[in-house]
Amino acid sequence: MIKVLFVCYGNICRSTMAEFVFKDMIQKQNLDQQFHIASAGTSNEEIGNPVYPGTRNKLAEHGISTEGKYAVQLTEADYQKYDYILGMDKQNMRNMARIFKGDPEQKVKLLLEYVGEEADIADPWYTRNFDITYDDVYRGCTALLAHIMKEHNL
Repeated sequence: MIKVLFVCYGNICRSTMAEFVFKDMIQKQNLDQQFHIASAGTSNEEIGNPVYPGTRNKLAEHGISTEGKYAVQLTEADYQKYDYILGMDKQNMRNMARIFKGDPEQKVKLLLEYVGEEADIADPWYTRNFDITYDDVYRGCTALLAHIMKEHNL
């Protein structure tokens, strides 16, 4: 089982969007049984809250449901649970380094590193532009899936 975790600040916009976009990609490849995919936030501010309406609506435009998802906080124990841990921006990369007390196995990366960019995925909570965030998340997830499929001979 390949375990993938997407991380942002509150776990109501970007990481949730990435989680469900990636799940949709996996299902379309008939690989559901080989993956465990989740998301979390580095903050405790949104714990228990549902997916932000803008994210939920943007995903619904693409036929993707976020039913049953509520924000959870990243824990130190998540480091050992997951094979790939993807941050949405550099601030959350710093937060993860603090929470995980480092990254000895080199499994924490910015999602857009998989498309060859050291760029942040813009937070639509502030920008209100869910289209740009979706496009970046989709590009990152597509490249991540290609990397994982090659690395695991899928």
